[in-house]
Amino acid sequence: MMFTARSPSLFENDPRWNALNPPRRSVGPRTGVLPSQAIHALIERKEIHAGEADIDPGQVQPASLDLRLGPIAYRIRASFLPGKGNTVESKLAAMQSHVIDLSKGAVLETECVYLVPLMERLDLRSTLSATANPKSSTGRLDVFTRLIADGTDSFDYVPPEYSGPLYIEISPRSFSILVRQGSRLNQLRLVRRTTRQARDRRFLSDAEIKRLHKESPLVDAEPTVRDGINLRVDLTPQTRQKLIGYKARRYAGVVDVDRVGAYEVRKFWEEIYDEEQGRLILDPHEFYILASKEAVVVPSQYAAEMAPFDPMMGEFRVHYAGFFDPGFGQIEGRPAGAKAVLEVRSLDIPFVLEDGQIIGRLVYERLAEVPDVLYGAGLGSSYQGQGLKLSKHFK
Repeated sequence: MMFTARSPSLFENDPRWNALNPPRRSVGPRTGVLPSQAIHALIERKEIHAGEADIDPGQVQPASLDLRLGPIAYRIRASFLPGKGNTVESKLAAMQSHVIDLSKGAVLETECVYLVPLMERLDLRSTLSATANPKSSTGRLDVFTRLIADGTDSFDYVPPEYSGPLYIEISPRSFSILVRQGSRLNQLRLVRRTTRQARDRRFLSDAEIKRLHKESPLVDAEPTVRDGINLRVDLTPQTRQKLIGYKARRYAGVVDVDRVGAYEVRKFWEEIYDEEQGRLILDPHEFYILASKEAVVVPSQYAAEMAPFDPMMGEFRVHYAGFFDPGFGQIEGRPAGAKAVLEVRSLDIPFVLEDGQIIGRLVYERLAEVPDVLYGAGLGSSYQGQGLKLSKHFK
């Protein structure tokens, strides 16, 4: 069962909006997340390449690049980082337990850890670094992924001047998945810096977010801002239903990550109904799909990211796939707003969520330029205008 977004009238005719949706040209300092046209330029200059294979133009999103699995996977005993001065390959011999051929497709089992060399490689200049996160559909399947690069001591980060291969660590949590060479589970963002700015300073400060919201609404209510915009969980029943979320079923079937609209919801998900007047008890180590109360908009020269875990909010992790492209929440160029769908996993103890409770933080960062294309129907984006919605694989 799927639900459409709330009405576009939430932001309609707001005179502040046009100021934050300028024509598609350079805006402000040319530092920040690179847009689609800059990514295409890097591909043309072979700073992003895939050896003898071509990069599909469809991999390029408004502010990110989809990465593709290579032809083999390694089942490994444990997750690891190569560390400074070491390559992933040099560490792999001690960690791998089985080599898997992905050329014709293979099943990656739950509770196992896999390492897959990606098709894409990087040759970054000194002013470029990269960060990565799972694609939205990957996170909604409860597939945990992280990018690894040679010589690094942190996941999902590629330093300036990096030249070499990329790898993805994959750990399916709720459902086993069928993947093949070319499957796309994560995405890469390129970030330009002209000075040695710290990585943790790239996001807008709270004061900047408040100013931005005053210039153009980022959510459909007055936001609470603390290290980003605080988002609240929506546990009110949907229209004419008492459905408030989904809980992943244990021991369900295999999901082919490249098949869209192929699976029956009830075989993989337990529907959660409002039976406790806006309260939901999260069971330990279970996976839930919920939605935010706020409708979110990302203006065309910004991107947004959901912080995955904040111990001050409670004993749960939220949003594995935390990247929001520029144009998210816009319909036909106007701000309609779309709920943030929340991928929630409770940790070691049961935890009670109340309707309207703060559950996540949304942070914003600038793009170096306004993208030539924005998130939406023109790109075939699966989650524009979304309400409470499962991944695109389900009917």
